Amino acid sequence: IVASHFNPEFLVNVKETGQIKLVDYSDLTNLKITNVAAARFLHDGGFDASGRYFLVAANASNKVAIVDTKANKLVGLVETGPTPHPGRGANFIHPKFGPVWATSHLGDETIVLIGTDPKKHPKQAWK
Repeated sequence: IVASHFNPEFLVNVKETGQIKLVDYSDLTNLKITNVAAARFLHDGGFDASGRYFLVAANASNKVAIVDTKANKLVGLVETGPTPHPGRGANFIHPKFGPVWATSHLGDETIVLIGTDPKKHPKQAWK
């Protein structure tokens, strides 16, 4: 569960279903829930440097799902290789590809970098 930086809502991973629930808490007696289909066995993740995009590992599916928390939709589902396990992930500026988010993997030394700037680096975004 993480809180959006843009909207009064929580993002809730429902691990086994592969669903991310966006729970709008602006009216506590009438919660609005938006379902975002991702990939199964959502585990952990974190935000990109802008705080707009939430990246979460679906470690049994070997993917990372990317949710745009401003537009409330899935913007990417990236194949990563076996068992991505990011914790919250790491953000940094790559000299060639611009802003990236990084994750490690369980059981090997693989590090995956995913571009997170669709405006200035569209060719690298969500890859």
